[in-house]
Amino acid sequence: MNCFIHDRSAAVGLCSVCQKALCRECVGREAPRLVCRTCIQQPVFLGFEYRSSATIGGWPLVHICSGVDPVTMRPRVAKGVIAIGNVAVGGVAIAGVACGLLTIGGVSFGLLFALGGAAVGLGLSVGGLAVGSIALGGAAIGLVHAIGGAAFGPSIINGRRCDAAAVEFVRQWFGSGVLPPNCR
Repeated sequence: MNCFIHDRSAAVGLCSVCQKALCRECVGREAPRLVCRTCIQQPVFLGFEYRSSATIGGWPLVHICSGVDPVTMRPRVAKGVIAIGNVAVGGVAIAGVACGLLTIGGVSFGLLFALGGAAVGLGLSVGGLAVGSIALGGAAIGLVHAIGGAAFGPSIINGRRCDAAAVEFVRQWFGSGVLPPNCR
């Protein structure tokens, strides 16, 4: 097999990004994966990244990124006070997989608040599957209160049962209009 650009030179391998054969002269980076010079020079092809110059505690105020790192071929991770991306870690994290204090994502791990398809947190968790001190969701597992279709915890509201402590919590924060008919 010969190089894609230099058709008379023997190829040393395939670029892990564009999958084209390349010779020694066309190699942009060898480790940990073989990447051609064209792909190294065009990182926008593999995603987007913005990092604000303002920082708090060494973390950028805003970090937004998506795509994969062209060298490691791993997803880029947004890390910042406000982090947005496919994978995000930060004070406020918004992503497919989010981890931080306040999180929104497909899979969300939040210390104070987690919202997502699967939300896990120490505070309030809201999602299809919610696990937390106060859990609201289709399947809710709460350490204090659990409210949902299938609710598990010390104080629950579900289709069959309404505990007095959970009813009082809902009335205090949301009003009695949101309680299911079997709890009024």
